[in-house]
Parts: sequence; structure tokens; C-alpha cells
Amino acid sequence: MSSAKLARLGLPARCLLAVLGGLALWLAFPGVAWWPMAPAGVALITLSTVGTRARNGFLLGLLGGLACFLPTLHWSGIYVGDLPWIALSLTESLYLAFMGLAIAVVQRTGKVRPGAVAALWVLQETLRSNVPFGGFPWARLAWTTADSPLMRFASIAGAPGLTFLVALLGALIALGVLRLVGRTDGRIDGHTERNIDARRVLIPFAATAIIAATAFVVPVPTSGRPMQVIGIQGNVPTAGLDFNAQRRAVLDNHVTATAQAAAMVRSGQIPHPDLVVWPENSSDIDPTRNADAATEIAQTVANINAPLIVGAVLDEPAPKVSNTSMLYLPGKGLVDRYVKQHPVPFAEYMPYRNFFRKFSDKVDLLTTEFTHGQKVGVFDIPTSWGNVKVGPVICFEIAYDSITRAPVDRGAQLLIVQTNNATFGYTAESEQQLAISQVRAVEHGRSVVHVSTVGVSGLITPDGMVHDRSSLFTRKVLAGTLPLRSSTTLADRWGPLPEYLVDAAAVVAVALAARGNRKRRRDVTESADPADDGATTDDAGESTDETTETEEGARV
Repeated sequence: MSSAKLARLGLPARCLLAVLGGLALWLAFPGVAWWPMAPAGVALITLSTVGTRARNGFLLGLLGGLACFLPTLHWSGIYVGDLPWIALSLTESLYLAFMGLAIAVVQRTGKVRPGAVAALWVLQETLRSNVPFGGFPWARLAWTTADSPLMRFASIAGAPGLTFLVALLGALIALGVLRLVGRTDGRIDGHTERNIDARRVLIPFAATAIIAATAFVVPVPTSGRPMQVIGIQGNVPTAGLDFNAQRRAVLDNHVTATAQAAAMVRSGQIPHPDLVVWPENSSDIDPTRNADAATEIAQTVANINAPLIVGAVLDEPAPKVSNTSMLYLPGKGLVDRYVKQHPVPFAEYMPYRNFFRKFSDKVDLLTTEFTHGQKVGVFDIPTSWGNVKVGPVICFEIAYDSITRAPVDRGAQLLIVQTNNATFGYTAESEQQLAISQVRAVEHGRSVVHVSTVGVSGLITPDGMVHDRSSLFTRKVLAGTLPLRSSTTLADRWGPLPEYLVDAAAVVAVALAARGNRKRRRDVTESADPADDGATTDDAGESTDETTETEEGARV
């Protein structure tokens, strides 16, 4: 298949490539977690848009997005019905649709542009992670790299850099495939000879291999002062939306599990902890207003004799509530708190309730809305050798670059992720979230205590490795030694600057390509014979100029 033939590939065949690409992306995310499928998915979507029109690129991106997001985000509709799940998947797919349109513009002449393709993936994720309602940065290419060698690159350019790298590998594969199956026809004595330049074919594949191999030499330091940490996964009586109807049972579960941990310490099974962490929603009874809850937590702190961070829901500021991380110290009680800055729209607050009620009465399942916290959280944890700065991050906040980076910028030596996955049942959501924490550990060079009410929980070292991992819907005491680090990574020092530069480069690439496409069409129109415009119609009904579409389409 030459680049010219690919440029005239029928729309049904292109749609098939795009759908296969989206399915490949889905297989790369935790649940299946075949991480090499992420570059493969990008490659298929890239090939589907080579030499096609912008409007077809929009359709192809949409199909690829739906094929990816519908299965990847299926957990979002487990207990609230199909409509929210489908609406979320469609919304996320629209970003890929516009990205497909843009990729089609830069590849209109039949050439694969790996750099532009990778930049457009980053731009798409930047927009998807910020709008609307603060964005939803789930199912980013970066998250597919957990447990892969590529994850090491997170320390250099963060999650956006990982996305660029995965997309670049996929586009290089597409370039190599196009060159491998392409041919340049030359006539010798009236016969057609197939001539494939082996070097041009090998260059994209060699570049892919070199980039992947380089990951093994990227340093990921893990040394640091050891800190004994315990995470408590107390479990809930019932999976689903009704878990919070049994708030006292959930609190009691975490009290009981912590008492078990204290007994293990006294018997010498595990070292005495420097810090104990409970998950999000471990006390949905406000301990600042309910004496029984306050007493249970105080007795637990005294029993374990260590600082305790509790995930609690506070009945403030009325009529809203606060999703809060609370620090308790032995002999001092509650000394600090952090309020979740980014409540989840449609789950923790309902934007435009009257409008969305027209589509589903499920909006009224949310009767009380959560407030937006205004401050970055950094807790000072006293130890025998001095204070340790700990950065709390609550639930989906771990997916937001700026929210996770902020406590590190303020000196946090350890990150804790408190989450509650009970509302997503036995799905891949919890594993997808744990994978994000793995990437964050490498990105910021920090250990991460990732604790859920129901799992999957784990203690993560700065190299992204998960230790003492738990299972779903079980009670577990996670105990281990985590290294504390204060030095910052390149990703932290650069901050969002590389992402913004790549975004700007993507916009420039599309603008230049669009101008070039217009110029070529104008030149063809001016030089065409009035009786024969020199154009042909492809299988998808597109008018393509033979002069531009038959040129070699595989150069970067």
C-alpha cells in the first residue's frame, strides 16, 4: 500500500482502523494493562487519518475515542445507570474528535508527522484536563505507563511528557508501517520495479527502539530517610452508593483494623509506625460535631500512639459539606486539616442541576454538595528525628497535575492519597487510580501512601513500585518502610512549562499545515485545465489532487 493509496483509502476502512486504535488504547489501561497497546493504538489512529479531510478526521477521532472511553470508563455507570457513563464517554471522545481533525490537517498530504501528532495528543489532554468544570484528566496516555520502563521518563517531563513520548512512539510506528508497505514505482524496460529504501524503513523503528531502551538508563533515585508507615483499609459493609448509609460501621471498621495494627506492633510483627493513614470517607460522621466519633478517633490515636490522618466529611460550611483530610496527634488531638480543592462534578457537586435534570433524574441523588477547598495541604508530622512534611491528596485529585505538584513545591517529602472506591464496585477504576499514583511517585520523586476504603491500596516507593498491595473489598493493614525525599525532579523544577510549549507548538503546526493545504489547493486550481481539473475521487467521496497526494508520504 503506497502513501498515495493510503490517502485514497475508503472511509469504512479508515473507521475500522480508528476503532481498532481506540480498543488498543483501552487494553493499555489497568484492568487489562497491556501497556505496549498504547503506542499501537496511537499508530492505528494516526494511520487512519493520513491523507484524509478534516471532517473525516473528526469522525475518526470520535470513533477512536468512543472505542477507548466506553470500556475504560464503564465503571462510571455501575450504580447510576448507563446515561451518565455514556455521556461522560462521549464528552471525553469529543476531545479526540477535534484532535483527529487536527491530525488530519497536518497529515493531509499523505505524510505522517510524528512530532505534530505527539504534540496534538498533549494539547488534547491539556484541554480535557481543564474544561469543562475543571476537566477530567482520566485515561491519559501517561497512565498506561505504570509498570512499564517508560514510566521512568515521568521524572523528566511529568505526565504531559509521558503522553508526548507514548504518542511519539505510536506515530513513529505509523511512519515505519507506512514506509514498510509503501513503494516508489520506477519503470525499467517497460516493467514496474518495487524499490523500498531499507534505511528509510528502518529509521522510525530504530528510533522507537532507542527511545524505549533509553528508559532503562533514566535514573530513579529511591534513597532517603526511612519512615515507618501504616495504611488502614477498613472495608465497607456494602459496595455501591449505599455504603455511606452505614457510616458508623465504616468508622468502626477502621477503628478495629487500627486496633489490629496496634496489636501487631506490640507483638513485634511490625515496627511502631511514624504515621497511620485512613482513607477518604473513613469517618463520614463529622468528628468535630459528633462526640462518639471524636472519642473513637481519640482512643485510636492513643492506642496506636502515632500521628493519624483521617479522611472525614465535615458538616461545613452549611449548607454544604467538606471532604477533608484531618491530622490527629497523640496527646494533642486534631491539629490540622486539608479540604479537597477539586470536588468531582456530578458526584460531589451538581453544576447546572435544573438543566441536567432534563436528561436524567439521577442528578437528584446528590442531595448535599461539597465545597471547594482553597488551600494546598501540607501536614507537619513530628517524628523522633524531626518533623516530616506530608502532602495530602484526596481521591481524583491525584489525576490533576497542578494539585499533586503543589504540596511538593511547598516541601512535602511524602504524598498520601486517600480515596474511596466503594461506589465503583468490582471494576478497574481502583487499579486505574493506583496506576496514576505510581506515575506521580516517579514524577515527583516521592513515596506515596495510596489508601482506599475498599482497595486497591498500596505503599508506593519513588520508583513507582507498589508494595503490600491489597485486594478489593477486604480489610487489610498495610505496613512498610518508605524512603523520604526532599530533592526535586526535573519535572518539578520545570513545572507546566514544557506542556505549554508543546501545546503552543501543536497550535502552530496545525496553523502552518492549514495554510499550506490552502496554498496547494489554490495552486492546483490555478494550474488546472478548465475542461479537466486533474482531480480524482477516492472511495470516501473525497476530491484529492494527484500532484500532492501521490508524493512520498512518509517523511517526518
